[in-house]
This record gives sequence, C-alpha cells and structure tokens, in this order.
Amino acid sequence: MVNIIVELSKYVIIVLMAAYTFSCFSIFTRNYEDEEKKVLIRQDVLMFLLQFAAFGTMYLVTKDIRIIFLYAVLAVILLAVILLYNLIYPNVSRLVVNNMCMLITVGMIMITRLSSDNPSPYGTAVRQLIFAALGIAFGLVVPVLIRKMKFLDQWTYIYAAVGGAALLAVALFAQMSGGAKLGFEIAGINIQPSEFVKIIFVFFVAASLNKSKEFKNIVITTAIAAAHVLILVLSTDLGAALILFVVYLVMLFVATRQWLYAVAGLGAGAAAAVVGYHLFAHIQVRVEAWQDPIGTYSGSGYQVAQSLFAIGTGSWFGTGLFKGQPDTIPVAETDFIFSAITEEMGVIYALCLILICVSCYVMFLNIAMELRNNFYKLIALGLGTCYIFQVFLQIGGVTKFIPSTGMTLPFVSYGGSSMLSTMIMFGIIQGLYIIREDEEEEREKAKLRKEKLRKEKLKKERNRKNGVGRTAPRTTAKSGPRFEEVPRQKPRKKTGTRTK
Repeated sequence: MVNIIVELSKYVIIVLMAAYTFSCFSIFTRNYEDEEKKVLIRQDVLMFLLQFAAFGTMYLVTKDIRIIFLYAVLAVILLAVILLYNLIYPNVSRLVVNNMCMLITVGMIMITRLSSDNPSPYGTAVRQLIFAALGIAFGLVVPVLIRKMKFLDQWTYIYAAVGGAALLAVALFAQMSGGAKLGFEIAGINIQPSEFVKIIFVFFVAASLNKSKEFKNIVITTAIAAAHVLILVLSTDLGAALILFVVYLVMLFVATRQWLYAVAGLGAGAAAAVVGYHLFAHIQVRVEAWQDPIGTYSGSGYQVAQSLFAIGTGSWFGTGLFKGQPDTIPVAETDFIFSAITEEMGVIYALCLILICVSCYVMFLNIAMELRNNFYKLIALGLGTCYIFQVFLQIGGVTKFIPSTGMTLPFVSYGGSSMLSTMIMFGIIQGLYIIREDEEEEREKAKLRKEKLRKEKLKKERNRKNGVGRTAPRTTAKSGPRFEEVPRQKPRKKTGTRTK
C-alpha cells in the first residue's frame, strides 16, 4: 500500500509543481490587480499542497514523527514570511516572495530526505530550518534599509576595501577543504565570506560606474575587480571567481554600451582560463573529470559520473521519494542537490525548478529596466546576473554541461552562508521594487499636477476669450453709463476621482 502511495504521490507532486511554474509566467500577462492577486493566492495554495504531499509521503515510508515536526515548522515559517511581507511591505513583489518560499520548500524536501540517512538523522534539515529563519529575519530588515539609506552610492571604495579584505583573509588564513579555501568554521558552522562579497562587489561596481564612465575611472574599477577575481583564483574558489568576472562584464557593458569592453573582457577571461589551467592542478582535475567522467570514474570523475547516473535513473517522472539512491552522490546536500532532486522527483520536476529560477531573474530584469536611478538600476542588474549565473554554474556542473565549480543552488542547497546571502540579495531586490513603486507614484503625482496646470491654463484662456471678469457698461434713467464689476465664477469643486 505504501509503495502505491509513493508511486502516486510523485505524479501529484509533479502536477502541483508544473501548475505553480505555469502561474509564475502567466502572472506577467495579467492586466488587473485583482487577477494578479488570485494567481498569487493560487501559488500559495499549490506550494502548501506540495509540502503536504511530499512530507506526508516521507512520513508514510519512514514512520518517523520527526518528519511531521519538520513539516510543521517549515509551514509555519513560510506562512509567517508571506504574512509579514504583506503586513510590513504591501508594495513588494509577491511573485518574488512566493518563488523564494517555493525554492526553500524544494530544498527542504530533499535535504530532509537525504539527512534521514545521516549518523544524526535530520540534523542537517534542522540546521537548514534555522538558517532559513535567520535569513528571513535579515531579509525583512533589508528592504527598509535600502529605501531609507540614500547615500549607498557614495561608499565606492569602502565596498572595495571590505570585499578585498574579506577575500584576502580567506586566502591567507582559511583551511583547505575539497581542494579550495572557502571559509572559516566557527562553532561548527562553516562561514564563506565569498557569498557575501558577491553582494558587496555588485555595490562597488554600481557605485563606481554611476560616478563616472570615463576611461580613467573604468581602468581603476577594472583593476580593483580583477584583484577580487585574482584573490579568489589563488584560493581556488573558481565558482565565485567566475561569478564576479561575469557580473562585472555585464554591468560594465550595460553601463557603457561599449562592445569593445565586452570583447576585451571575454578575451582576457579566456586567456586567464588557459593560464589558470596550466598553473593549478585543481583546475586540471576538474577539466579532466568533465571531459571523461566514466573513464576517470575511480578518481576525479566519480562525482560527475554518479550525478549523471542519478539523473538517468530518475528519467522524466523520478523514482519517488525514498525509492532512489541519491545518498550515493557525494556532497548531495550542497554541490549535487540538483542531481538528487532529479533522481527521485524526475526531470519534469527539475525543469520546473529551473523555470522558477528563470522567472525570478525575469522579475529582477523587469525591476532594473523600470528604475530611473542609474545606481539602483545597476544594482538590480548585477544581483540578478549574480543569481542566475550561480544557478547556471551549479546545474551546468552536475549535468556535465560545464566543468563542476562546486557552487550551491540558491535557497535549495544546504548551507548557512548561501541561505543568508541569497536572502539578503532578495531583500535588496524587494527594497529596489519598493523604490520603483515610489518612483512610479511620484511620476503619477507629477502627471496629475501637469494635467491640473494645463486645465487651469485652458480655463483662463477660455475665460479671457469669453470676456469673463471684465467690466461691462450699464445705463440708468438718472445717470449716464457707469461700469459695474462682474463677479468671477468660482471654480467647480472636484470630486476627487483620480484619472489614469
């Protein structure tokens, strides 16, 4: 009976995921606010139903009451997120909030599944819930800070100094882990400064390019950005180095509209990749595993080969929760969680996950295009590029599309630094969305004032032509003609209806 329920549940979960994904893009076609609200409410219902189906299935398989506890805590946290954002920030993008909650849900389902086989069962899932709660607390504070702090574009070299110092500290003092220096372990928690430096780096580039687009300033900005990338390469944190490089190149091109900079940047990046390949054995190992994971199965290709086996085993509809072997994939909770998801949930479910990430990026670009302030516009573009390129690196690496870079999937993979930094990133985007709403409200008010002045001018012109307000002669029997003041007409009282 349990096997039948597991088999049926995977189809139910796929349908719910597909319906949610469809609504992510259908919302862009809604012209009225009431229709948009209905779609957003439908998304919330689909998300909570998916949670219930997945955690209910896992409980039936394991009979472990701790799964019910994890489900209840997750549902309460996500419900609190949705309600708090509606109460505190009624003007935020509800689609971004829903997508954030859905990605956390997807990650928690698979982390709970994987952590059941750990020496301390479900310890990883509990820690991920704690990270999510802390991230949400930070994410709720960030939008108001972005809206109130009008001087963020003046800290150009402070951003550069803080980011460079954090990366240099890791390169000099961090312990080697998995062939790379990534961060420090404090009280059993691994902190990766590079996750937060990505955000600081975007602020630095936006502030610098907003200040000046002259060639001299671009050379200085490029030199500082190259120093950040070089430190990461020396730490063999190749994924973060690639993200900073691509983010800078995109922001530079959009700010200057100069194809020469883009071509020169791509050429320099290609040359640096060749030099890095010959200098660092770590890079050679990853390229070798990418070229022939089966031939190097007993060595460097083991991770990628296991990832490909898992994806192939899952096929379109997956094996079902607890019916696959995702625990055989190395570091499945972090670097290879996409493979684990694909094995038990199926390729269709995994494609929907990718499309949800893409819908977030589309929303980020939409916000960037509609912002009038150039600094905020570059911030939205840079953070959006940082997010979607990290998704590309993670999924591309586990599917053998590109060499593996060891990146996490934002909100989905296990990790405190990744969860906190991504939550802050989304909080900044929400703050920019509120700023965009403020700008639109100011434009609407300016338009109404302009329309009011135009109507008053037309009225005065009409009164002048009709002679309203002039003196008119009047004769009487006792006296000659005398002039009497004609009273001006009072303006018509407005009803208060806004014109759109």
